Amino acid sequence: MKLKTILLTVAVLFLIALIAPKKEPAATIPQESAVATAIQSQRSADVGIYEIPTSDASDKKSRSYPVTKVVDGDTVVVNIDGKNTTLRLIGLDTPETADPRKPVQCFGEEASQRAREILTGNSVQLEMDPSQGELDKYGRTLAYVFLEDGTFFNKLMISEGYGHEYTYNLAYKYQKEFREAEYDAQENKRGLWSDTACMQESSNSSESDVAYYTRSDVISDTGSYECTKNAYNCSDFATQAEAQKAFEACGGLSNDIHRLDSDGDGQVCETLQ
Repeated sequence: MKLKTILLTVAVLFLIALIAPKKEPAATIPQESAVATAIQSQRSADVGIYEIPTSDASDKKSRSYPVTKVVDGDTVVVNIDGKNTTLRLIGLDTPETADPRKPVQCFGEEASQRAREILTGNSVQLEMDPSQGELDKYGRTLAYVFLEDGTFFNKLMISEGYGHEYTYNLAYKYQKEFREAEYDAQENKRGLWSDTACMQESSNSSESDVAYYTRSDVISDTGSYECTKNAYNCSDFATQAEAQKAFEACGGLSNDIHRLDSDGDGQVCETLQ
């Protein structure tokens, strides 16, 4: 009798075990998925910070912004959401006309006038470049400017000889294109590269009124350098050796006031090599 009772009890317990709902294991898979997603998101963020964008049209902002003022050939003001924003155009440097610290430079008026002809009364699209940061040292927004018909304004000014290719420190997205455009303008003697570009200004003005625009006009010919304020960019030097000399003369890593050594390895303006 006892054996029969035991067997019956075992059978009941077995049936209960079969029909009882099974508990699912802890949700380790979703947790692993969440971790993977987080890692992937971090990787995507890292790429977004350090990688220069491709030339896809998707990189350009689809919105257009009206130009409210042309300061000179490489600086314009646009209206963004009701606020006037000053833009410093990446990769382009035109002769000075608006800087009160400097005389009007050769071909500066022509460059400013050409910019006004193209931009005044028009709207533009903007493209930023993560490699250059958002603002320059004067607080101006750094950007590439495109007309609504797709014309690349920064490059156009260089192509027509109204400005130089300009690398502040780090290489930027369109650097190769801009350098090729400058070379082509120089070879074909367009704009400021013309043999007669500054003859009219020279004959009508004293030397103190018009300065001939040279890439290294802020570098001292005497071998001494300005080491008390940020006065130089990598593009002000013809060679890496020249930039290195100025860097070391001002104290090297202990006083990199011009921010020529972007990665802190003691070697400056390495894009010039």
